[in-house]
Amino acid sequence: MSAPAAPPPTVPSVLLPELLGFIPQFLLDDIINIANDEAKQSVDAMEQFLQRWADARASKAAEWDPTQEIEQGLVSFQTLLESHVDVAFDFFEAWSMRNIFAVDANLPIVAPHQAGLDLEHSPEQEQELLAEIDELRRKVHAQRKLKRLYSRAVRRSGKDLEHARERLERLSFLRAPQMQALLDLPSEFETMFDAVASLPPLDPSDAGLDPGAGPEPGKRPWETSKTGYLNWAVEQLMQRAKERAKSEPAGNAFGEGSSAVSAATAAAYEVGSAQDVRALLEQMGGSVEGRKDADQMDTS
Repeated sequence: MSAPAAPPPTVPSVLLPELLGFIPQFLLDDIINIANDEAKQSVDAMEQFLQRWADARASKAAEWDPTQEIEQGLVSFQTLLESHVDVAFDFFEAWSMRNIFAVDANLPIVAPHQAGLDLEHSPEQEQELLAEIDELRRKVHAQRKLKRLYSRAVRRSGKDLEHARERLERLSFLRAPQMQALLDLPSEFETMFDAVASLPPLDPSDAGLDPGAGPEPGKRPWETSKTGYLNWAVEQLMQRAKERAKSEPAGNAFGEGSSAVSAATAAAYEVGSAQDVRALLEQMGGSVEGRKDADQMDTS
């Protein structure tokens, strides 16, 4: 007797869901679950039938209690029924996987995800394609990283914009019309600076020097300038006048000497101010005569 022929090769079970559009094992599990539910309903219906039959018998024989016998009978019936259902559907599942859901490997079937693909590439071409796929993956990863950076930058820019708006709100008082006057200050300062810079150099002879300031190096006080001479003359006249006032009576203190110098000295002693004496000398036009009298007083 010859050995039975081996079954033809079939498509691997992992490809069946792609070819059929569903998982065969899930379909068989649903069918078995429905059969088990029907068996349970059959047991429930049998229990109700036996309970009515026992109630009818108990009404005739009051001493008979069929509860225990009914429970034992239902358990046995359920166990036997479930055992037959399991054995029957185990054979059904195995037969379905070998016959219904078995696809011959020699059939010209193309999987949906392989439709339109050219599977006649050489190994070198496959390596190039794989390298291209790796490069595309690297670019996709870089784009995702760049997207994350952009998203982070957008969030940070939003926070900076919010802070800038808050600062702008705090500085909004600078837009008031009263603050516009400050814009004219720089131009006014520049005008003042140009005016001061255009002034001629200061002439020491025309400047009012401090009477207490000393003469320039190498020059006597009356040789520095007109103002220096007036200050020196006033100082000499007031000193002489004070000395005479101490040594002579008040009526004879200013009776001798030049009339111009005496009048100026008397006026200076009365007012007691160097500026008043200088103004008096200028009004009297006695600057030259006063200098001569001062030289004579200095040599005497």
